Formats: sequence, C-alpha cells, structure tokens
Amino acid sequence: MPPIIWIDGTFYDRGSAKVSVFDHGLLYGDGVFEGIRVYNRRIFRLAQHLDRLYASAKGAWIEIPLPKPAMRRMVEEAVAKSGLEDAYIRLVVTRGVGDLGLDPRKCAKPTTVCIVDTIQLWPQDRYDKGLTALTAATPINHRESLSPRIKSLNYLSHILAKVEGIAAGVDEVIMLDAQGYVAEASGMNLFAVTNGTLKTPPAYAGILRGVTRDAVIELAREATYAVEELPVNRYDLYTADEMFLTGTAAEIVAVVKLDGRVIGSGAPGPVTKELSKRFRALATRGD
Repeated sequence: MPPIIWIDGTFYDRGSAKVSVFDHGLLYGDGVFEGIRVYNRRIFRLAQHLDRLYASAKGAWIEIPLPKPAMRRMVEEAVAKSGLEDAYIRLVVTRGVGDLGLDPRKCAKPTTVCIVDTIQLWPQDRYDKGLTALTAATPINHRESLSPRIKSLNYLSHILAKVEGIAAGVDEVIMLDAQGYVAEASGMNLFAVTNGTLKTPPAYAGILRGVTRDAVIELAREATYAVEELPVNRYDLYTADEMFLTGTAAEIVAVVKLDGRVIGSGAPGPVTKELSKRFRALATRGD
C-alpha cells in the first residue's frame, strides 16, 4: 500500500507531498524526529515517543505547533487512514520555512510531517543468522557539542560511519565516543551478554536512549537477567557470549561477527532469541 503523509494539517500521497526548499530542516538539518512502530494496528509506546519528541524540540528551541494530545490524535488518524496492519511512523518537526541565513527567528512556524509506511532494514535471513559488523573510524558527536538526548535531523556522522560499513562489505557498524568507549550502532543501541548478564552503555555516555532499548531492559529484568548500564569497550564485545542491537526499525537483531572476531557461537544466542520473543509478544499486545 502507498504511504500516508500528513504535512501541517493536510494528507498527501507520495507524489504530491512537498516541503519548501527554504525549510531549515532541509537547509541545515534543523529539526527533530521520531521513528515509531505499529503492530496489529496498535502504535507501540506512542506516549514515550511523543514525550521524547517534545523534549527534543524543547532542547532545540523549537515550539511544536500541535499540543501533545492533538499530535497523538493526528498520528492515530494517519495510521488508521493507511490501512496497514504493521507499519513504521516517521514524525518530523523542522524549524520551518525561513531564509538562507541561520537565524531561527526568521522561521515563522515549524513544519510538522507524519509519514506512515513500511520499513525493513535487512532481509529475514539476517535476523535468523545474525549481522556482521565493524568498528567505524567515525565517532559519534561529542555529547557537549550536540546533546544525544535531542533526536535531531543531524545524522551525517552516523551516515558516514554506515558508509564505512558498506565499503567494507559488512551489515552494520559500531561507533565509539571521543574517549574510545563503545556508544551505539549507526542508528541503534547495543547490548553484550556475558554469563547471563546484559551490559549496555549508559545514557550519560552520549547515546540516544532508545524506546526499544528501555523496553528490552524491562523485559530482561522481568526474565530475571541482570542488566548493567556501564561503560563498554570493544574487548567486552569481542569476548561476549552474545551481542545484539535494538531499535524501532531494527527491533532486536544479533551481531555474530565484529572486526573479524566471531561473537560467541557465531549465531544468535539463547538470550537474544528469548528477548526477541518477549519483545514481539509485548509489541503485538500494544503495551
């Protein structure tokens, strides 16, 4: 089915949806966004995503025109209008239309966009067999230059890291922070499993705190796995029993080879499989 696109109060199809070339989201990457999943026509953790969207906008000094309840109703209407059972929602709020200068005061009103479509990052066999990855030379942005808590349209560093992975022929990349600690994948959070304990970089390390990440931590603790949020280095990943990535688009996917090292058995491990099953159950019941 074709995507449903809502822009500032009007629904469009793919061919007719347009934004101005003077929109600062296009000119400067000046805006924020959220990716949200729909399972069985139910939107997964919409409240948490909207909370993060509005917090990101506030951090970026953008006043979202729609109050949060109205935004929620609009998203729900767009999903219903799409007719999709399972879907991916992209919510975008830009600074709006201005001039060719940087001054945000020249942008009279933010632009709000909602796209409802489908998404698949990898074919199913990658989920069945696991991903290969390498450590990218491109680091994440320094957390004091652009707060990672702001989910902004500035993803160029992550795209350049992804380019490194494409050039090397691997599925995904792992990005480090300025101190050389593991931060995240190109657009996902990561977990290592060692002796039944999950280890993941903490929010203060400069990562984006993912909604799926938080859900996986909750599920792991419900399943009586220990979860440690602490600095992680590449050695911790190389020697882990399992490694997996989490994200709205990716859901949960194992990494079975990193920088030429086989992780664990070289196949998705039992903890990854169990948490994937639990996550699917959580998502499909709409929690």
